[in-house]
Amino acid sequence: MMPRGSTRRREGYVQRGTITSAWAEGQFILTAAGRWDIASAQVLETQLRAKAPDRQGASVCLDLSGLTALDTAGALVIDRLLRRLRNQGHQVVVVGARADLCELLREVQRASQGIATRMPTPAGPRFPFVDRIGRATVAVGQDALAMLNFLGLVTVTFLRLLRAPGRFRWKPFAFHLEQVGLNALPIVGLLSFLIGVVLAYQGADQLRRFGAEIYVVNLLGIGVLREIGILMTSIIVAGRSGSAFTAQIGTMKVNQEVDAMRTLGLDPMELLVLPRMLALLVALPLVAFFANVVALAGGAVMAYAYLDINFVQFTRQLQIAVSAQTLFVGLIKAPVFAVVIALVGCYEGLRVTGSAESVGLLTTRSVVVSIFLVIVLDAIFSILFSYLGI
Repeated sequence: MMPRGSTRRREGYVQRGTITSAWAEGQFILTAAGRWDIASAQVLETQLRAKAPDRQGASVCLDLSGLTALDTAGALVIDRLLRRLRNQGHQVVVVGARADLCELLREVQRASQGIATRMPTPAGPRFPFVDRIGRATVAVGQDALAMLNFLGLVTVTFLRLLRAPGRFRWKPFAFHLEQVGLNALPIVGLLSFLIGVVLAYQGADQLRRFGAEIYVVNLLGIGVLREIGILMTSIIVAGRSGSAFTAQIGTMKVNQEVDAMRTLGLDPMELLVLPRMLALLVALPLVAFFANVVALAGGAVMAYAYLDINFVQFTRQLQIAVSAQTLFVGLIKAPVFAVVIALVGCYEGLRVTGSAESVGLLTTRSVVVSIFLVIVLDAIFSILFSYLGI
């Protein structure tokens, strides 16, 4: 009687996949036995490469009647063997395989030839241009919903701060108020002065033909105070401060500082978003008023140099042409534009995924979206004021 350990070793030996070869009546016979599975696939692959017929064009018979089990790895080994022998010019016959093993072999053969795994290439859209427009429209709608959700989150955070004013961060607010307000005055003033000069020159060139040079003051005052002043100021602030918001918050996302805030139980909306938004909400009307004054000063200089209208005449005509309502119509847009610019800048900054490339892309996107929304809202305000007769 054999020891129990010997019996286990004998059973284990029989279960492993084996391959034997022999010549019989001019035919090269390969006999497979045991379990041809992933455990024995590598060994069998090595053995099969050594067991090849040494006669060119010999007939090969692969006997699979001794197989006790077969998985996809073993079937792949058999498929590679059959393809290799046929490529060498041998005639190969497979005998003795059970029906289920034959089905598995056929599936593996189809997969290896790319028939089963190669998915049919979907037909392209019939109208690619319309398809791109549709996809872009869906993307814009999704972005608009996400922005609206972010606005709701900012509003809830602001209302929570109203209940607990002590939580508000005054130092970041003062810092950002200086950055978006005081530090923006030089560039805003320079551009506004030049815009006033250009508007006065172009208006004078046209009105001189009718002998109505004095109405350049009317054109400049109404145009600057109602539209041009706040619009140009908002565009400059969007390119300067809105992009800075995105870059600053995005860099903090890359450095995982925002995640660290959340880990410490701090709300990034209170620390990062609200101080920037409220600072811009306070600063933009003041900067826009400064831009209006400087643009009118530039127009006055051009009117004096080109039309010989002195400053007293310019001021008197400006008082006739415009009123306090004209100034307020322009400045009432400033808080709305400030919220939009800060909202887009902070939203895009928090969307940064963790790479420097993402910071650059979303900063550019922030500027483009902010300027686009400012122009769209300005057009809506103009239509609304015209409808209301303001």
